[in-house]
Amino acid sequence: MDEARQSPNWVLASLMLAATVAWLTLDAVSVAPNRIVPGTPYAALEVMGGWPALLMAVPMLAVVVLAWRPHRKGLTLSLGVVMALLALLPLWLSAATAVLVDPEMPQARVGIGSALWLLIFLLLLVLIELRTRLGMSRALGWMLLVPMLLGWWLALSLWLEPLALLREYHARSDQFASAVRIHLVLVGAAVGASLVMASLLVLAMRRHTGVRRVGFGVLNFLQTIPSLALFGLLLAPLAWLGSRVDWLGGLGVSGIGWAPAFLALLGYSLLPMVRNIFVALEEVDPAVIESARGMGMARRQVFLQVRLPLALPVVLEGIRITTVQAIGLTAVAALIGAGGLGTFIFQGLGQAAMDMVLLGALPIIGLALIADALLGALSERLRPGGAA
Repeated sequence: MDEARQSPNWVLASLMLAATVAWLTLDAVSVAPNRIVPGTPYAALEVMGGWPALLMAVPMLAVVVLAWRPHRKGLTLSLGVVMALLALLPLWLSAATAVLVDPEMPQARVGIGSALWLLIFLLLLVLIELRTRLGMSRALGWMLLVPMLLGWWLALSLWLEPLALLREYHARSDQFASAVRIHLVLVGAAVGASLVMASLLVLAMRRHTGVRRVGFGVLNFLQTIPSLALFGLLLAPLAWLGSRVDWLGGLGVSGIGWAPAFLALLGYSLLPMVRNIFVALEEVDPAVIESARGMGMARRQVFLQVRLPLALPVVLEGIRITTVQAIGLTAVAALIGAGGLGTFIFQGLGQAAMDMVLLGALPIIGLALIADALLGALSERLRPGGAA
């Protein structure tokens, strides 16, 4: 057992070595005099004489060494190093901004380079690996991100005013708030409607084998249609309905807008929701069901008091998968005028403004991670023994 514990952690070593190479070789920041002119890239070693970059590379290499013969104390020390690095990165960016940006150029903008993005991504993967190796709970794992979030909040509040991403946000703060609201409404409506429809469909599937075969066949077929193609298929019938049925037209149903986006999201959400609910209800231990019937419970009581509570954790997993999927797919709805955070992504692509693309993409990633964390934690808590 000691030998197994002392064997090299190749995942940890490879990730940290890749992070070190990316940090020392790729461009970390870029500085542009305004929004139109392309920025001048700078590697981390070209900023402030390069010594801050080298100082940050030393603990990365130390983690590589600790990964060669890992033990619990070494893994804990590595965890502290990674958390410190994630918290220091926004402070390094703030110092680099102060050095590289000319105070006499108020329109100058600082862009985050590939080295910094890649380093953050790899360090977060290392954090997940260390959390797993140390056996930390999901909730405690999310708490490990607090120093990094505090570091970014402090830097953005005090020193990173020239950051291009922040300036894109300030120029569109009202539009951004509206986009987030529309995005969440579309996701919530699609997931909520799919949960209701999936529950009714699963009840019919459990009673009739034919409904099960046809239902899964249709849902599998819907899942194979590309999102843009599905939007195109919905355009003509919804436009016809909106023009012929007054009350639908009054609700804003047309070939573009929220209606095709909602129906497409609903179609894509049904398969994972139906599959998880069906499996959850079918996989309940038959012995438990028989015991409940032996106690004199009616069929309805068995379903509501035994089968459904035992199936609930798996049902929540289906809601988690569906919600994360819907958050990502809703971005495409901006192409048909439904709004949401995808608006910034496609506007940024059209203007070759990557910071505007990030203004839409980063919140989508954040929403997906938050939904995954909350629903995953709730699912774990509802499992037998999860509360402990």
